[in-house]
Amino acid sequence: MSPGRIRFWVEAARPRTLPAAIAPVLVGAALAWHDGVFLAPAAVLCLGFALLVQIGTNFANDYYDFVRGADTAARVGPRRAVAAGLIAPAIMRRAMIATFGAAFLAGLGLMAWGGPWLLVIGVTSIACGMAYTGGPWPIAYHGLGDVFVFLFFGLVAVGGTYFVQAQRVTLDVVLAGVPVGLLAANILVVNNYRDAETDALAGKRTLVVRFGRAAARAQFAGSLAVALAMPLVFVARGHEVACLLPLAVAPLAGRHLHRLGRSKEPGELIALLGATGRLLALYALLFSAGLVL
Repeated sequence: MSPGRIRFWVEAARPRTLPAAIAPVLVGAALAWHDGVFLAPAAVLCLGFALLVQIGTNFANDYYDFVRGADTAARVGPRRAVAAGLIAPAIMRRAMIATFGAAFLAGLGLMAWGGPWLLVIGVTSIACGMAYTGGPWPIAYHGLGDVFVFLFFGLVAVGGTYFVQAQRVTLDVVLAGVPVGLLAANILVVNNYRDAETDALAGKRTLVVRFGRAAARAQFAGSLAVALAMPLVFVARGHEVACLLPLAVAPLAGRHLHRLGRSKEPGELIALLGATGRLLALYALLFSAGLVL
């Protein structure tokens, strides 16, 4: 494969969104370390599964949004491989299936630690990844994309990572999944904020299309506020003050909110999309460090 073709596939994988897959595994593994149940092989396999599901979902979005007419020449966001003619639809569809297949195999490997429940979680995650923009009732087209991201890239991913190592889920695990899920959903908020007009024309009824950009800014701000409050909850529950490390991102979070409100051009929102992913990664890194320390 030529370097140019490789670049097209890397672009289709949407690297800006991958922190949403990495962050919950990092936090779940840190909680396992904190509780003395950390298992490196299980954590690494969780990371592989999460990345494969995220990339498979991105391939599915590229394919199905083209098929449904959401990605057209009028698109204002980063180019999509199928819509831009860089990758044929049939090839993208095969890549989607292959990536989800690899995720399924990784999920089977996790059953050695988590038992049959991991199969249920893994199959459901893959099915929802395909149904995000595909199938007879695409999740994203009915305004449920934010809920999907919060659940699967927050509660399920953090909880699943911890469960395969500890064979249980605690209240701390659920609480830790909340900020991760909300910050991951903020990546989607920025994406949908940028694409509101073209999504509306394509019948993609995201929350931004349904309720407008003012409501999207309120959602973005609320998610940041809850994420910044959660370290205080952990300290109140008896954890060490090192858990307050994520509060260091507060000034950056405030700047992101300001940028969302004043952004007028697609390029500004594309840049903010990447910055929102990096904020999630930094938050998860600091939160994990606090738990380990």
